[in-house]
Amino acid sequence: MSENIENILYTEVAMQPIPFEIITIKELYTRYKTHKIDLFSIHRIQFHALIIITEGQSKHSTDFKDIILKPGTIIPLVKGQVHHFEENRLVDGYIISFNEAFITENISESNLFHFLQLYHSTDLKIAETSIKTLMPFLELLKQTQNNTNTNLKADLVRAIFISLLIEIKRLTAYQNQTIESKRFKDFIQFKQLVAIHYKVLHNAKDFAKLLSVSYKYLNDICKEMSNKTAKAFIDDWLLLEIKRNLSEKQFTIQEIAYKTGFTEPSNFIRFFKKHTQTTPNSFINQL
Repeated sequence: MSENIENILYTEVAMQPIPFEIITIKELYTRYKTHKIDLFSIHRIQFHALIIITEGQSKHSTDFKDIILKPGTIIPLVKGQVHHFEENRLVDGYIISFNEAFITENISESNLFHFLQLYHSTDLKIAETSIKTLMPFLELLKQTQNNTNTNLKADLVRAIFISLLIEIKRLTAYQNQTIESKRFKDFIQFKQLVAIHYKVLHNAKDFAKLLSVSYKYLNDICKEMSNKTAKAFIDDWLLLEIKRNLSEKQFTIQEIAYKTGFTEPSNFIRFFKKHTQTTPNSFINQL
């Protein structure tokens, strides 16, 4: 499924000369109503996205957690996450799909900070009355996308999108602490290292060495940014990757154990049961 989802971005969703597309939720449902790719089953995305709800009420499953959708709900989705849409469309709004590098390359440090901070959130809420302040950005993105003039199109799209993110950040300021830039950037670097090394490194002290910081500092910024110790953050990341692999139903329990860094399937099952109070097979059945 992950290969199909990746194709959605580059060959079927982003019908643009740049890896960025904005469509309405209604358009998304129409496009995939009879498509071979099933948006309503759990799938892993290989791109970043932003969902903005403007009307209706429903729910959306992201990494096995249900998020209530209502006007003003905003969901930043990152590459590697698993999610699915409800089969009956009860909401409308916008879905923006893009390649992360398209946004983060060649932008200022302050704009990169805005992007990283918003995409550190699982979901955001703005007042329903504030939706109208986002509409000029969304409409301008649609107009620019549909414009056949490709001269500086990528730069313009990137600038409008960053402006949209800054406006969202401004409207959700009460939900986001003012985080010291250095400490937040160190946490993001830790997060990126965990994403790379979670299969082989399970000790927070090893990550502190990679970052050239003290274990205490790493633990402190983890608690500040995620309300978890560094060790709990690493374990939760590993557990989430296991759940994502189980949900895809492409590999056996033994294969997933080896794939996620366990040398013995029994240790894999013990780890999973310790953190979920259920077995991997039971988890699959519950899905």
